[in-house]
Amino acid sequence: MADAEIGVIGGSGFYSFLDDVTEITVDTPYGSPSDSLFLGEVAGRQVAFLPRHGREHHLPPHRINYRANLWALRSVGVRQVLGPCAVGGLRPEYGPGTLLVPDQLVDRTKARAQTYFDGLPLADGSIPNVVHLSFADPYCPTGRAAALAAARGRDWEPVDGGTLVVIEGPRFSTRAESRWHAAQGWSVVGMTGHPEAVLARELGLCYTSLTLVTDLDAGTETGEGVSHDEVLEVFGQNVGRLREVLFDAVAALPGSEARDCPCGSVHEGWDLGIQLP
Repeated sequence: MADAEIGVIGGSGFYSFLDDVTEITVDTPYGSPSDSLFLGEVAGRQVAFLPRHGREHHLPPHRINYRANLWALRSVGVRQVLGPCAVGGLRPEYGPGTLLVPDQLVDRTKARAQTYFDGLPLADGSIPNVVHLSFADPYCPTGRAAALAAARGRDWEPVDGGTLVVIEGPRFSTRAESRWHAAQGWSVVGMTGHPEAVLARELGLCYTSLTLVTDLDAGTETGEGVSHDEVLEVFGQNVGRLREVLFDAVAALPGSEARDCPCGSVHEGWDLGIQLP
């Protein structure tokens, strides 16, 4: 199996990240990931890119096999993950083109498998134990610092911190839902940031979310509401510089063996009941 140390999970409008790649297929105990992994090099670092919705965008947010995706990345050596995604702004000042690097997460999904430790047997007969991990701070502090510095280095002043609320999808929010999200003090709304972050934590991976605002959410604006075409159009306008920011963040991340954040040691001393890849 080929090796990579950093993973990038790309979302809507971000179906290619690396130019010169090796495509590999990875099987997991949880089924197939969204697509092949595409391995290449960025700034001397080995990177694995995974299109979150599949390369043809055939998977809606609620049908993505998040467990297989994160497991597949870890199985090729990835220990740090960058997760760019398109979001709606919940505040007027977070308009299209805003880059926000969240430090908090709210789960409003309904039917997604969001843990490896559910006590259900795997095909090989192993049974994961029920494990309760700390998730008070869902994102890697080292990864967040690298992402923020990379954006500033490209003259794209990011919003440092904020709350990403994740809804089930695939529909967008009603105006009432959007206004309620904003009233809670949350910053942006998306459909794919959960359970990626918690599954990464359960696998001992660093996970950093970079959210690109493509629209003002339905309760924030007075027009007809957000459309899928609008999301893709704004993402397309910003995908070039987002790619540059991600490349710079990849270069700035520490080596896997040099990580000093708490992400990789969350289950030290725990009997997980299963062997992680």
